[in-house]
Formats: sequence, structure tokens, C-alpha cells
Amino acid sequence: MSALIARQAPSAAERLADLAVQALVDEADLSPKPGLVDRRGSGAHSDLHLGLMHASAQSLWPAFKAMAQAAQLFGEVGQPLREALGQLGREGETEMLRVTAGVNTHRGAIWALGLLSAAAMLRPDAAPGQVAMTAATLARLSDPAAPHNPDSHGARVCRTYGVLGAREQAQHGFPAVLGHGLPQLLASRRAGAGEQNARLDALLAIMSDLTDTCVLHRAGLQGLGRMQQGARAVLDAGGAASLDGRRQLRELDRDMLALNASPGGAADLLAATLFLDRLTPAASAPTGSN
Repeated sequence: MSALIARQAPSAAERLADLAVQALVDEADLSPKPGLVDRRGSGAHSDLHLGLMHASAQSLWPAFKAMAQAAQLFGEVGQPLREALGQLGREGETEMLRVTAGVNTHRGAIWALGLLSAAAMLRPDAAPGQVAMTAATLARLSDPAAPHNPDSHGARVCRTYGVLGAREQAQHGFPAVLGHGLPQLLASRRAGAGEQNARLDALLAIMSDLTDTCVLHRAGLQGLGRMQQGARAVLDAGGAASLDGRRQLRELDRDMLALNASPGGAADLLAATLFLDRLTPAASAPTGSN
């Protein structure tokens, strides 16, 4: 052929899948995160590493694209879309587990980002809060085909401690994201913290309030209390951009490792925060990076 074929612009569904995967990659790369996989190492995990987190995130791109396409096809919140999203999410999880050789890297993130991708397709010009509320309406619909596993880690923790898990976060409109993560991200940017520190502050804001079932599973109420108190201490000391805040962050990381506690639920919600933030780039463009 004598002429170059122009590259076709990505579809709306592909752009949303790009945003979802990028949010997962950026969450994984963010360092230093207390107890979590990051650029320094595996945190409190013996079966995870950064390369695996990247591979897992990339494996989910087709699922996120398909969920956005399903929303485009059905065009409205309803039972048919909810059931389609459930099936696509399970297929995405199967592929994730194939890529990770059975390690659960992003099960919670599939739920959160899948719903948000579909909601963003249904409401392409909506504010983050409106997208989250649309996702919540979807999450509250039942999925008759969803497997019920009362012995899963999350189900046992919710039963034992009487707390709400990832499913309820979505059903309530992601309050940890809209009430803590996103406001802190924007506030820290405005204060000149730098992009990486602003993201760390957003994670800490989520951790300071979230009843993280991953931490409860690994370290019980002691671990949850240390996570919440330690995250608040970092923010109260000036956040990740300040010297005092960094000292508090190192102490929190040390204690989370000693407790074998990893705030995986907070990490998934940070990814949701970054996804929603990027839906409105003009309003939330980073002031800088470090």
C-alpha cells in the first residue's frame, strides 16, 4: 500500500478501559504505600509483586471495555445491564486468575471499576458524584447468577465484625471515594503537594475512615485501628509532602508490616478515586509531580 492508514481513534468504551487500567497501574506504582505492593517491594504479601499487579491490570482491559460496551448497548440502568455486567466481571476475574496463576490481585477492583466504567458510559458528561450514584443504582440491583460463597474471606469478616464490605461501598455510592479520597486528592494538589504525594494523601484519607475487610481478615480490630489511627496521624502531621508526615508514614508502614496487614480495600478505592478524577481532567488536572 502506498499510503499510510490513519490510526483509528479509540472508541468511548476503549477510552474508559484505558482509564480503568491506568488507574490500577498508577495505584500499584504509588510509593511508599503502607503494607501494600509498590515500587519498593511486596509489602505484607508473599504472593504478590509489582510485575504481577501490572500484568493483572492489563489483563482486565477487555473486561472493562466489554462492560462499557454493554452499558452503551442497553443504554439505561436496569436488570439486563446488571446481569450482563455480572457475567462480564466473572469472565474478567477468570482471565485475571489465569494470568496470575490463581492469585487474587484485583477482584475488588473489577467490581468497583467495572460498575464505574458502565456508569461513565451511561452518563458521559456527568460529574464524578453523579457517575458514582449511577454505579450505586446498578450495584443495588440483584444478579441471580452471582455465586454465593459464605466462606469467602470478605463474607466471613463481614459476618464476624458486622461491617460492610466492597459490595456495600458500591451500593452506597462509594462514600470513601467521594467523601474522603477525591476531596483529599484535590486539596493536596491545591496545596502544592505534588501529584504522588497528593495520591498518597488520598489513599491515607480513605484508610483513615474505611472499615477495610482486607485488614480485618489479616489483623483483626487491632490492625484496623492501627491503620485508621496511623493514616489520620500522617494527614494531621501535614500529609505525605511534609517531613513530619513522612515520619508518621514510615511508622505506619512498619506497623502494618509487623501486623501482616495490607489495606487492599483502600487500594481498590484509590484506583476508583483516580478513575473518577480523570473523567474531568480540566477540573482536576494535577499541579505537578514529584
